[in-house]
Amino acid sequence: MSTPRFLDLPPGVAPQKIETPLGTFAALEALPVSGVIERWPALLVPGLTGSKEDFIAVLMTLAHSGRRVVAVDLRGQFETPGPDDREAYTCPALGADVDMLAQVIGGGDPVHLVGHSFGGLVAREAVIDGRTRFASFTLMSSGPSAIEGPRAINGRKILEEVPTLGLEHVWHHRFEPDALANDVSDEIVAFLHRRLMSNSPTALVCMAEQVLSMGDRTDELRQIEVPTLVLYGEHDDGWSPETQSEMAARLGAECVVVPGAVHSPNVEAPETTAAALIRFWNAAEKHFLDTRSNVM
Repeated sequence: MSTPRFLDLPPGVAPQKIETPLGTFAALEALPVSGVIERWPALLVPGLTGSKEDFIAVLMTLAHSGRRVVAVDLRGQFETPGPDDREAYTCPALGADVDMLAQVIGGGDPVHLVGHSFGGLVAREAVIDGRTRFASFTLMSSGPSAIEGPRAINGRKILEEVPTLGLEHVWHHRFEPDALANDVSDEIVAFLHRRLMSNSPTALVCMAEQVLSMGDRTDELRQIEVPTLVLYGEHDDGWSPETQSEMAARLGAECVVVPGAVHSPNVEAPETTAAALIRFWNAAEKHFLDTRSNVM
């Protein structure tokens, strides 16, 4: 389970509602506390049972690089409402939401896109569908196809238990024991409970189905000319480090392994993760500008 390192928002980070033609999305927006926005913005997409709060520990470091950085709740997640229609929660449908969010946030500029875990599969759809021009794409702790290992077991439990036993049962028998075993503070336990109970059960089940059955689209992604980074913890228990390393090689993408991290380097090693993202984003922007000047 990923747990935000803290829930108090640092200076420069504020809750927002992002209005799009496809609906309103809850977000956390980070802006530089000093200086001006001089670089392209970034959009951060959370995983299956996560939310925008999973990025709190990296938001201000990323924003201090001169960017507007926005973390969102996907449709049906936590504070973003969603319908009971199962078709709203397929990866292509959620990818279309990401497309629209990026277009609104970018305001005409390319956007750096980061997808964590299931969010990486969703974000990949947005990159492949070609509707939006992205400055770069980062797959964070996200693999080429269906999730593996212990997290696949957890996903199957969601499929089995949420429709018949409900979210409260899943909390008391899965999420709460995990949080207590990891000595999570009372404040964060209360937050995790509120977050799980705020999810659309339909969304949670449909997203679990997607993460357990997703096909490999690596070859399609490679055809898209966007700078790509594969970043993961050295002890990842979702997609194995070997699986993600092989995916990076197939993509011809840069690969960063975060020492000591498991499945959420944004929470477990925020400074290392933020530094890697900033360096990658800066290089992607420089490459774009150099390419444009050569064309001109």
